[in-house]
Amino acid sequence: MSVPVLPKRARVVVVGGGVIGCSVAYHLAHMGWKDVVLLERDRLTSGTTWHAAGLIVTFGSTSETSTEMRKYTRDLYTRLEAETGLGTGFKPVGFIEVAADPDRLEEYRRVSAFNRHCGVDVHEISPSEVKELFPLARTDDLLAGFYVKEDGQANPVDITMALAKGAKMQGATILENVPCTGVLTKRGAVAGVRTPFGDIEAEYVVNCAGMWARQLGARSGVNIPLQSAEHYYLITAKIPDLPKAMPVLEDPGSYGYYREEVGGLMVGLFEPVCAPWKIEGVPDDFSFGEITPDWDRMGPYVEKAMRRVPVTLEVGVRKFFCGPESFTPDLAPVVGEAPEVKNYFVAAGMNSIGILTGGGLGRVLAHWIINGRPDVDVTGMNIDRLHTYQANPEYRRTRTVESLGMVYQCHYPTRSMQTARGAKTAAIHDRLAAAGAHFKDVSGWEGADWYAPPGVAPKVERLSWGRQNWFPYWEAEHKACREGVILMDMSFMAKFLVQGRDAGKLLDHISANRVDGAPGVITYTQWLNEGGTIEADLTVTKLDDERYWVVASDTAHRHVLTWMRRHTRDDMHAFVTDVTSGHAQINIQGPRSRELMQLVTSEDMSNEAFPFRAAREIDIGFARALCVRITYLGELGYELYIPTEQATHVYDRLVEAGKRVDLKHAGLKALASLRMEKGYRDYGHDIDNTDSVLEAGLGFAVDLKKPSFLGREAVLAKKAQGPLKRRIVQVLVKDPEPLMFHAEIVRRNGKPVGYVRAASYGHTLGGAVGLAMVEAGEPIDTSWLEKGTWEVEIAGKVVPAIASIRPLYDPEAKRVKA
Repeated sequence: MSVPVLPKRARVVVVGGGVIGCSVAYHLAHMGWKDVVLLERDRLTSGTTWHAAGLIVTFGSTSETSTEMRKYTRDLYTRLEAETGLGTGFKPVGFIEVAADPDRLEEYRRVSAFNRHCGVDVHEISPSEVKELFPLARTDDLLAGFYVKEDGQANPVDITMALAKGAKMQGATILENVPCTGVLTKRGAVAGVRTPFGDIEAEYVVNCAGMWARQLGARSGVNIPLQSAEHYYLITAKIPDLPKAMPVLEDPGSYGYYREEVGGLMVGLFEPVCAPWKIEGVPDDFSFGEITPDWDRMGPYVEKAMRRVPVTLEVGVRKFFCGPESFTPDLAPVVGEAPEVKNYFVAAGMNSIGILTGGGLGRVLAHWIINGRPDVDVTGMNIDRLHTYQANPEYRRTRTVESLGMVYQCHYPTRSMQTARGAKTAAIHDRLAAAGAHFKDVSGWEGADWYAPPGVAPKVERLSWGRQNWFPYWEAEHKACREGVILMDMSFMAKFLVQGRDAGKLLDHISANRVDGAPGVITYTQWLNEGGTIEADLTVTKLDDERYWVVASDTAHRHVLTWMRRHTRDDMHAFVTDVTSGHAQINIQGPRSRELMQLVTSEDMSNEAFPFRAAREIDIGFARALCVRITYLGELGYELYIPTEQATHVYDRLVEAGKRVDLKHAGLKALASLRMEKGYRDYGHDIDNTDSVLEAGLGFAVDLKKPSFLGREAVLAKKAQGPLKRRIVQVLVKDPEPLMFHAEIVRRNGKPVGYVRAASYGHTLGGAVGLAMVEAGEPIDTSWLEKGTWEVEIAGKVVPAIASIRPLYDPEAKRVKA
C-alpha cells in the first residue's frame, strides 16, 4: 500500500469519515473555509454509518434545535444529487408514528402540535387510515397514527459519499486509510494531529470519530462519555405482492420500526433493556463489523415487534443483524468545544439519529467554529454539560442498559433516569431520605424531588401526563413556602471561589451587572457573549476585595467554569476554584424564614441589620455558614453555604428549631412551581444562548452605566432598535385542570405566536403556568398583551389563558423584601 501524502497544515482537521464528519467538512467548505482535511482511519462509513437504518424523519422532537436540524437534513438530502451528481437514495415514501395506548396518544398530540408550529406537516390519522397506508400492519389495537407525507428513507452510505464529494468539490481534502492517533496541543489549545504518516498542524480539530470518539478524546484529556451498545434489526425474506412505496412505520410500544428493504421488510428494534458493547474500548481495527446476535436476550422483543406486522412472522428472516452504535448518558448528542482544550470540537454520540440530523448538525457545528458561537440553542447538547465520572467504565456499563431503550420509552416529563444512581449525594442525603424524600437524578446528584407525608412510602405509583400520586404532597410543600417556612437542599448547585487581586476585574468584565461594588452583597447577573445573548445566568457575591462567590445551576457547572477560565487573561492575578463538593447548600425560604434563622444564630437577622441581598458569615451552633438573603422562590428567604463536614450539624439545628415554626421540607417540584409563579428564569430551560438579555426580560440585571463589559455593544445596539418584537411572557392557563410541561403552542387571537419553553403548576395562581418566548412582528408591550385573546394548545385541546410581562405573583416583589 502506498504511503499517503499529507499536507503539512490545515485550518481544520475533521477526524472520522462517517455521515457526521463528512457533513461537518461539507459545511465548513461551503461556508468558505476551504482549508479542511478529513481523516478516516479506514474507508468512509466503516464505523456505524454503513449499517444505519436510514430513516429520514422530521416528526418526534420537542426541541426546536433538533426539529430544525431534521428539516434542514431532509432538504439537504433532497438536493445533494443535483449538486454532486451522486444520489442519496432518499425516497419520500412518508412516515407514520402509531399510538396504541392513551399515554402515547397524549405524547404524540403534544409533539405534533409543536412540530406543526416548527413547519412539519404532520397529521393525526385514524387506525383505518394507517391500514390504508401500511396494509401489512395490524391496526385493531391502535388509537391513532401521526403521518408526515414528506418524510421517508434514504441510503446512509450514498448520503455520506454525496457529502464527501460535495466537500471535495468545494476544496476540502478527504484522506482514507489515515488514522488520527492523537491530537497535539500547546498551552491548552489545539496545535495539530498525529498520524502514522506524520503530523498535520491545525488551528481546529473536530472529533467526529463516532464510537471511538471517547477513546480519541481521552488521549488529550477531553471527556466524551459515550458508550457503544448492541443495536439490532432484522430483514425478512421477500414478501410476495409487497405494496409499492409503503411509508416507514414506527411503533415504539412494540419496540419496532418497519420499512421496505429489497423486497422484504426491515424490522428495527429499540429494546427497553439494552446491552453495552466493548466497555474496555472499541478495537481500532473494527471496520464494517458485526456482532454475533444474542437470540436468547432479544427473542421476546423481536417477537413483539414482528406481531405488529404479522406477515414478518410467516415469510422467514433473511438476516438478523447486530452492530454497535454509541449512546450518551442522557440520550442527547455530545457537541461543541471541549472545556479541556480550546478549539477542540466534538460531534459524536448521536443516539441513533445521526443520519436524520446529520446534515443539520454539520451546519450547526461549522457555523459554531467559523463564527465562534452557535446560532441555535445548544444548551441541551453542549459537551460541557457532561462530567468526567460519566466516562468511568462502571458508569457506562450501568447507564447504557437504560439509555438505548429510552429512545422508544414514553417520554413522560417527570421521568428520571433510573440506572447509575447514587453517583453524587449531598452530605445531608440520609437525613432527607429519613424525612420522606423521593429523589431524582439532577446532573448525577440525588436531588429531593418531593416528600411523602409520614407513614407513606416515597414512590411514584405510575408515571403519567396527568396528576400523579405525589401531586397533593407537592401542593402542600408549595403552600408551606408561601405561608410558612420550608427547608430545601440545593447542594447540587455549582459553586466557585474566585480569588486574587484581579478577581473583581475579571468578574466585572464578564458580568452584565455591576458585581465589583461593596463587599457583603450578592448580585444577580447574566454573562453575555459578544452578540449580547446569554451564556450564563447566576449570582456573584463579593465577600471582600479579593474573594468572590459565584453560584450557577447544576446544568451550567462546567460551562460557567470554562467561561471564567477562558476569559482570565495571562496577565490577570485571578484564580477560579470549583468548591461545589466542599459546601452543602441549604435554603430556608418563606415568610417565617427570618423567625427560624433568628432561632439558630446569634447574628441580628432583622430587616435593618440583614437587608435583601446581604451576604455574611454567621454562626449556627458549632458551625460557620455563609448566609445570603436571596430567593429563587419569590418569598423572604436565605441561602446557607455550609462546609460539607458541618452540614448535618446545621441541618439538625434547623430541624430542631423548626419545630417551633412548623418547618416543612420541600423538594424540586416546589422549586419549579414557586419560581415559575414569580417568572424567575432558568438557563437551559426557558432562556438559552440564542436569547438577547433584553428579550429574556432581564434588562434590569444589566448595568449599562458600566463603561465596558462583554456584550455591552450588542445590548446597546438591541436597545437602539426600539421596542422589542420578541420577548418572554408569562402564561397562565385559566382552566385549573390541564397541565403544561414544555413545547405547548401559545396563540394570540387564534394565531400561533410562540411556545412554552418551561412550565409547572401554579398552586397559588390556580393553574398551569409557564414562560413562553413570543414573536410578534410588532412591539410587544402590556397594551398589546391586553388587547389579545390568549390560548394555549395542550395535547390537541385549546385552552383560554392569560399572558403577562410582569410576574403574576407579587409583581412588586414586596414579599421578597419584607
